[in-house]
Amino acid sequence: MNHKTTLALLGTVLLAGCSTMGGHGGMSFFVTSAGPGQGANLGGLTGADAHCQKLAAAAGAGNKTWHAYLSSTGVNARDRIGKGPWANAKGERIASSVADLHSDQNGLTKQTALTETGEVINGRGDTPNRHDILTGSNPDGTLAAGKTCNDWTSSGAGSAMVGHHDRIGLRDDAPSKSWNSSHGSRGCSQSDLQGTGGDGLFYCFAVN
Repeated sequence: MNHKTTLALLGTVLLAGCSTMGGHGGMSFFVTSAGPGQGANLGGLTGADAHCQKLAAAAGAGNKTWHAYLSSTGVNARDRIGKGPWANAKGERIASSVADLHSDQNGLTKQTALTETGEVINGRGDTPNRHDILTGSNPDGTLAAGKTCNDWTSSGAGSAMVGHHDRIGLRDDAPSKSWNSSHGSRGCSQSDLQGTGGDGLFYCFAVN
């Protein structure tokens, strides 16, 4: 094999490697890099799922079916995200199953609860703080009644249960550090969500 042939083959291998690394096709979990922009009015669960799908597709993982981790009237977040396992954009394990996800053994931290592009999201102590993640859920992933901003259709009065993706709270008790059930928001508008340390973000999981 001559020198030119060797270089050509090497170039082909490098290009193939770059193509493989260019997207996040193996990703099965992320936190939205941005919400739809209307506070907790996500267009219901259908609109939230569509937002997850759109962001996943832009990141190279649109071949999976994506659902938002959100509870709503008659629907528990834990029942709509598949069976797992789930990994972030860097391939780091988040949880192996629904039970694992809702245990103290899950792999969610500020450094692993990444966006669809693999970016770390601002937490408590950063400016602005964006650690409030919309869930509408209790710690076990069931519906937190009255805490879904009218089933994700309101950007006015109401409240949404949020979790802290960085698992840091003002207090030292377990609820304030919960990834999915820390406290209610002061309202449902974008400014209300931002005022309590959020930005209208939510978790997305690949169902298949």
